[in-house]
Amino acid sequence: MGLTNKLSQISRRDLFRVAGTYGMSSTLMAAGTFGGAMSLGNLAAAAESTYERRFSKPAKHTLKFGASGFNARNLLIERAGALEFARDLEARTDGEIRIEFIGDNQICGQLSCVEKTQQGIVDIYAASTQNSAGGAPYLNVLDYAFMFPGRASQYHFLYHPKSQEILRDPLEKRHGLKFLFSHCELRGIQLGLKYKDAPTITKLEQLFGTKNRVTGTQLGRIAMKALNLNPVPVAWEETLDGLKQGLIDGAETWASAVAYANMSPVVSQSVDLKFFCGTEHTSMSTKSFDKLEGYLQDAVLESSYWAQTHVQAANEAALIKTVGFSDPQLPGTMFVENDVRPAFLPDSEIKMAEEMCSPEFQPQLWEQWRDRLNGWAGGIDTYQEIYNIAREVDKDMKPENVEPRRWWKG
Repeated sequence: MGLTNKLSQISRRDLFRVAGTYGMSSTLMAAGTFGGAMSLGNLAAAAESTYERRFSKPAKHTLKFGASGFNARNLLIERAGALEFARDLEARTDGEIRIEFIGDNQICGQLSCVEKTQQGIVDIYAASTQNSAGGAPYLNVLDYAFMFPGRASQYHFLYHPKSQEILRDPLEKRHGLKFLFSHCELRGIQLGLKYKDAPTITKLEQLFGTKNRVTGTQLGRIAMKALNLNPVPVAWEETLDGLKQGLIDGAETWASAVAYANMSPVVSQSVDLKFFCGTEHTSMSTKSFDKLEGYLQDAVLESSYWAQTHVQAANEAALIKTVGFSDPQLPGTMFVENDVRPAFLPDSEIKMAEEMCSPEFQPQLWEQWRDRLNGWAGGIDTYQEIYNIAREVDKDMKPENVEPRRWWKG
């Protein structure tokens, strides 16, 4: 069965019918456990047993989880771990914590989830750190250009005890957010349909002068300007239309984001520039975390660790088997079904890009933001510290081979 049809036997109306009986959270959690075809009958049965298990006793705490545009279907494409985390936390606490999972942009979107969490409208949210950087500017700390040589180095940093001091503690202190876990990819340029008949990009200069959508990240814009990629701020929800109508040449994002957001039909080439983080993370309001009893706080951390290990393995598999971000590509993947060609640039071109825009080679471009982020982190040289940790693992290491660690235990 084609991956895009994963839940296609279930119409939206049927999904809402089941959700009307058992609640949307139970229905989505049940749907997220299906690996293949699904009928209305077996979704209803799974939702019923999920509901009965979840409501077998009263919850001590009910937490609202605003999952931006995510749902059971697209979380099987980009494995961001949101539903797995929710299911594991409920099971781990024997239902003392219950999660009300609200996706599909119903309570908040990529740009607004962070603010809704800070305002106490939701307790937990999932969105990219780059889109969330508007409401929590310290998240820019992940976005220095070419700080991470590959996905393995990103996972290695998130598991590293020093991520507590460099990323998590300042985020909590400044913005009231507890960084729980994240998916890891590196951003490239996703070219629209005007590049469909053009040769596959092999050189950086073929991208010079193109007009590309940029997220909420302030640091991403610095890199894009230095690379002559003309950043144009376009909301994530409007990027699909911008590409479709040719208002932009491309968009800076990562491969599985193209796939999960139904952008594959309007993207022709996925250029793996790897120039800064693409991190679809989950964070929790510190106030909501602090209201939990100690043993339930421990459970949140353990479920975060479990979700992080799940995402690390599942997203690596999905990139190749579901998205089709590989060379050669596997048949039946979303990129193959939509004629999206991955363009993997040679190391020499990546090196050229790095020399044009990274803090290592162009420190003056980054001074203002680097000083600001270092100040917020209590004087740590944020770029250098993360850069060093990122190079503790081999740049060609397979991301699934990174050793998981409980970062809060040192």
